[in-house]
Amino acid sequence: MLTSNEPTFTSVLEPIIYDLICEKRGIGYHYDKEVRDFARFDRFCVAVEHHDLALPQELVHAWTVEQAHETEINRQRRISLMRVLGRYVCKCGCPAFVYPTQATDRSASRYVPYIFSKVELAALFSAADACQPDSNSPYRDLVLPVLFRVLYGTGLRIAEALALQRSDLDLRNGTLHVRQAKLDKERCIPIHPVLLERMELYLGKLELIFGPEGPLFPGPAGMAYSVRTIYSYFRQFLWQARIPHRGRGQGPRVHDLRHVFAVHCLNLEAPTDSGN
Repeated sequence: MLTSNEPTFTSVLEPIIYDLICEKRGIGYHYDKEVRDFARFDRFCVAVEHHDLALPQELVHAWTVEQAHETEINRQRRISLMRVLGRYVCKCGCPAFVYPTQATDRSASRYVPYIFSKVELAALFSAADACQPDSNSPYRDLVLPVLFRVLYGTGLRIAEALALQRSDLDLRNGTLHVRQAKLDKERCIPIHPVLLERMELYLGKLELIFGPEGPLFPGPAGMAYSVRTIYSYFRQFLWQARIPHRGRGQGPRVHDLRHVFAVHCLNLEAPTDSGN
């Protein structure tokens, strides 16, 4: 089901799109980005005055035509979403065009993760450490250095890290309890002793400011940071560390810290608190 802060649907395809979202979320998918994409498609249907409970080929092609300044990756994502919708419309007994699988350019979605060197990691963390508080974000100098070390040292996805509460950090057992993982699964992640020591000091300072309850990585108002805000800081730290960004869709991405964690684990190099 949709939450109150999510977009509404007003086209003739609204009941089908709504049921599709509910089904996907019912089996464990978060389906947040997809909801926003479907909302844009829904507005498009209204704009072109589509009034039939069907998904004709001309409508799908009009929606998935290449747009100015759009990357091929984003276009292929829209095509994939239309394929999912087309199959669901057919499942509901209505006529629909389903994009053939071969229409997707698989090479367009093959992102090659950026594996940071140890020197680059140290430079990235140094840039985070040099972050100064300001009036809009008075505690970022406390939060951001620990957040980026946790992303590297545990392999957490950024959304998982930002969803952590202070109560999810178990200092006694040295673990993080991840409650909002992919497909709504839970897991406990061990923390390296070096990183755990830093997190213990961090938690003590955090609780003096915000108290024992709340997000582990709070933003200016005490609520969790947004993924978009953290990515903006990440790009800033890359620039300060003189690590070139190769452009939109090319990386490095925040998620690449998860890949670095995996590579170092495979190489038996325990990710800790690089740069201290």
